[in-house]
Parts: sequence; structure tokens; C-alpha cells
Amino acid sequence: MEVFDTIFTAVNDLTWGWALVPFLVVMGTFFTVASGFVQVRFFRRMFNVLRKGSQTDDPNKISARAALLVSVGGRVGGGNIAGVAVAITAGGPGAVFWMWAIALIGMCSALIESTLAQVFKRSTPEGAYRGGPAQAIIHGLGPQYRWLAVIYAVCLIASFAVGFNAFQGNTVAGAAQDSLGVPRLWTGIFLALATAAIVFGGIRRIAKAADIIIPVMAVGYLAMALLVIVLNLTSLPAVLWDIVANAFGLREAVAGGMGAALSNGLRRGLFSNEAGLGSAPNVAATAYVRHPVSQGITQSFSVFIDTMIICTCTAMVILLGDVYVPGAAEVDGVVLTQQSLVSHVGTWAQYFLTAAIFLFAFSSIMYNYYLGETALNFLFRGDGGVLGLRLGVIAVVLLGAIAPGATAVFNFSDPMMGILAVVNLLALMMLFPIALRLITDFRRQLAEGVARPVFDPAGFPDLDTDATAWPDAPRRR
Repeated sequence: MEVFDTIFTAVNDLTWGWALVPFLVVMGTFFTVASGFVQVRFFRRMFNVLRKGSQTDDPNKISARAALLVSVGGRVGGGNIAGVAVAITAGGPGAVFWMWAIALIGMCSALIESTLAQVFKRSTPEGAYRGGPAQAIIHGLGPQYRWLAVIYAVCLIASFAVGFNAFQGNTVAGAAQDSLGVPRLWTGIFLALATAAIVFGGIRRIAKAADIIIPVMAVGYLAMALLVIVLNLTSLPAVLWDIVANAFGLREAVAGGMGAALSNGLRRGLFSNEAGLGSAPNVAATAYVRHPVSQGITQSFSVFIDTMIICTCTAMVILLGDVYVPGAAEVDGVVLTQQSLVSHVGTWAQYFLTAAIFLFAFSSIMYNYYLGETALNFLFRGDGGVLGLRLGVIAVVLLGAIAPGATAVFNFSDPMMGILAVVNLLALMMLFPIALRLITDFRRQLAEGVARPVFDPAGFPDLDTDATAWPDAPRRR
């Protein structure tokens, strides 16, 4: 174990330690500038996915809205509650500003990677779609890069399906034990059974569950935050000024000043919204849409919801209260968020937050499982091993819940995600010209008066696309 721990620590230092965060920021900035600030240009279109007209009546297909909710459910998790609190504790209020900044850049990275996942998706015998960075590498760069896709798929299973699901189980069990007194074993059993009921239904059942859970989760948490803001409306201008002043070193709240705010805000923001890490595109590829860029825009909206809305809610709950003391680290993580919420609205808030944590974690478990299933499907070219993966995920959730100290075994998740991100960014760099061509095609159709642009594979004969995945294409000819 010491040898493995040394190896994983070294990999983590080489990725998240110093190289990966700047790489993600630089690449996101490059994508933003080179694409002409596409996330800003298409911002109004992001809300189209909420309209009924963007849905599909085909029961075999996942709508753009359903794919959005699944990806929001995956992005929104402990990072939005505990992660924001950690960022503020370590970096001061200014960390929130840099979380906002990295989200605006990440919206473009999310658009690019999800657009590529869509254009290279494949139809399944059941009439659904599968895809993601692994498929984009194979069909976009060529079979000679299969080794790169295999590394990506293995890291996706190790980090999300195994490691992060153990952490989610542990988070829920810990919250239930602390606030409700429920033994970890009972929480673990309940969570494992709930997980089994969903994962054995595949992506369609996951999408249906997300369609119910995610709106309730997001709206409930948003309503609570708005209540806190209304109760402290006179303090809001001062809090917003503290965020900006601390972000640029005009007012030092913690040791390290602007540097601490910048590093903690960027790191926690990237962990929260996952833009550029190569996870969400696997879900984006399942959606039925008329044009790849349409789903890219939708996934960009997912980053906006995660950071600009949900993370901001947590930040306001903490900064508008009196529990957080700049420079003090006695209370941090989920405890800081919980105590801050209690200070605003009363002790009943801890039960609300426990319920929110459960919904956040459960939605992430569904999402993490599907990422593992997609990776397994790629590695074994079919459904081989899916039953084992489902049983493994259920067991991992249970073990993570009942073993508060044993979750250190899963610390390999961070370095595995670091490798995953590096592979994804390398592929994005090489495939970016294709994404630009697709964006240009989308803009051209809009300029010609086409309200809902349609992708025609025949117009891109050099791309290894699956024509059966684009049933709307012949309507243009």
C-alpha cells in the first residue's frame, strides 16, 4: 500500500499539483478567444433547452433537457456545498470571484468537448446513442490513437465509477449520522438499494430519475439561498465588495491574499464544474439533437447552473452569516455550510441540508455509474461486464458509507482524474479545428434564417461520423 500511495501521490503532484490547473485555464482561455467567445454569443440560446419544443417524443431517445439534467446532477454535488466552503476558508471571499471566472471560461471548454462527443457519437441497436471522448479520439484522431482512448476509459472507471461513488456514499452516511443519528450501515443499505433500482435500468431510467430529482434539488436549494439573501439584503452589497476586493488583493482576508484566493477559487471551481475534464461529454453524447453544437450549448449551460447559480448560493449562505471568520480554520467544509445555514433560519435547516446532500450525492452516483458503463462499453465493444460494474458500484456505495476511515483506499481517484483530464485536453487540442468547423456551420445556418440548425454528415465527408445518428439530416436536402 505504501508503494501504491507513493505512486498515486506522485501522479497527483504532476497533474493537480502544479500542471493541470494552469493547463485547463490556458486551454479554456484559448478556446474562448479562438471561438469568438462562443459561450457569450450563444448564452440566450442556452435557455431554449428548457422549452418543450426541444424535447423528443421517441421513448428510445434521450432529450437534450434530460441529458442536461443528468449532467447537472453529476456536476452538482459535494463540491457545491463542502467545496465552496473549503475554497472560502482557504482563499477568503475572493475565491468566489475566481470560481465565477473559471466557470465563464469553462463554459467554452464544456461546449467544445460536448460538441465533439455529439458529432462522433454512435447509434446503438436499441435506438439510443453512445459516445464521449473515447469515441471522439478513435473516430476523430484515428485508430492509431486507441491506446490514448483506452487510458482515458480505464481512468474514467477508476475515478468516477469507483472512487467518487465511495466518497458520495461516505458523505451521505456522515451527514445522516451527524444530523439525524442514523447509523452508517442503515444509510449505506438504503443508498445501495436506491442505487440498484436506478442503475439496472440503464441511461433511460437514470434520465427519468434525474428529470424528477434534479429540479427538486436545485429549486429547493436555490429557494433556501434566496431566503437567506432576502433576510440579509442590506448586507449583500458589502459581501459582494468583499468578494471583489479580496479577489484582487485590495483587502486581505487570509494568508496569501490574492494568490490564495486565485489558486483556491480556480481549483475548487474546476473540481465543481468539471469543464475540460472529459466526464460530462459521455452524457452529452446520449442526447437526440439536430446539431452537435446545440448540445454543446446545453452542456455549457450546465456549467453555468453548477457554478454561477448553485455554488453562488452556498457562498452567499456562508458570507452573509457570522459563523465564517476570515483566517480561522476551526470550521470548514460541510460543517461551515451547515452551521451558517442554521444561524440564518434555525436548527431545522440542518435537516434540510442533509436531505439536499442526499439528493446531490445520489444524483452524482447515477451520473458516475453511467460514465463507468460508457467506458466499459467502449473497452469491451458491447455490454460485457456491465452486470459486474453494476454490482461493483452498489458494493462501493455501501462500503464507502459504512467505513468512515477506509475511504482513504479510494484516494487514487484524484490522480486518476488528473490523467483523465490530461488525456482529454490533449485530444481537445488536436480536435479543436473540427469543433470550429461545426460552430461555423451552426452560425452560418443561423445567419441564413434557420431557427434550429441541422447537422448534415454529407457536408463533412472527411469526418468519421455515423449517419444513422442524424435522422434529421435528409430533411435539409
